[in-house]
Order: sequence, then C-alpha cells, then structure tokens
Amino acid sequence: MDEVMTAADALSRNQTTASSSSPSPAYLLPANISLLSAFLACAIAQFLKLFTTWYKEKRWDSKRMMDSGGMPSSHSATVMALVVSIGLQEGTGGPSFAIAVVLACVVMYDASGIRLHAGRQAEMLNQIVCEFPPEHPLSNARPLRDSLGHTPLQ
Repeated sequence: MDEVMTAADALSRNQTTASSSSPSPAYLLPANISLLSAFLACAIAQFLKLFTTWYKEKRWDSKRMMDSGGMPSSHSATVMALVVSIGLQEGTGGPSFAIAVVLACVVMYDASGIRLHAGRQAEMLNQIVCEFPPEHPLSNARPLRDSLGHTPLQ
C-alpha cells in the first residue's frame, strides 16, 4: 500500500529537521530575488523623494518618504524592478513575466491616467474651498492632496 503524506505531515517533518540543525545565515534572508528587488526599488524611490522635494521646494520634508505620488514613482519603480528581475531570472517567455508586465502596465496607466486626473480635481476643489467665506463650514477644511499621479513625461 502506498503511503500518503498530508500537508500537516510535511510541515511537522520540516519543523523537526529545521529545529535539529542550526539555521544558516542564508536561511534567515528571503531567497526571492524578485521580491527583494521590488521592495528595494520601492525603498530607493521613496528615499529619493527627499531630494526631489529639496530640489523643487528648497526644504527637507521627511514626510515625503511615506507619501504616494510625486517623483520618482515608487509604484512604477516597484513593478518595473519586478518585471526586470523576473525577466532576468526566468526569461521573457514564461507566464510569470507576462503577469508582471501586465501588472506594470496597469499600475503605470493608473498613475498617469486616473490618479493624475484625481489629483487635478483635488487641486480645483482646494481652490474652490479657499474662496469660501470664513463662516462656511468647509472653509477650515484641510486641503486635499493633489500630488497623486504622474504626467506622461514623468
């Protein structure tokens, strides 16, 4: 009779072998190069926003590291790093590369289309609210963020 191994059996077997041997330093780091490159690209793009803000506005704003929108685009950097990493590792003929390319196209289309127009609408709404008389209930409303998307040049 053939023996059937369940997922629970495999998990308990892996835990007992992992606990019997000491983990190597390489085991502690995630081995998914594509995931690491995507996260690294996102972190670098977010960090560089400090310098682009300083260049444009001549002030340091550490909050920009956590904001979305603006340049460089962390969304675009993340998906393009994923595309390039998968393309280099697995080639361009596989389904994972196709999925990554489609995802990158959707993210960048969204940033240059929908989010760009939402940012422009926020800018117009902020101008309208500024023209309200002081006694209006919305005159003290916090301005909407208008740096949401990217122009085609960006």
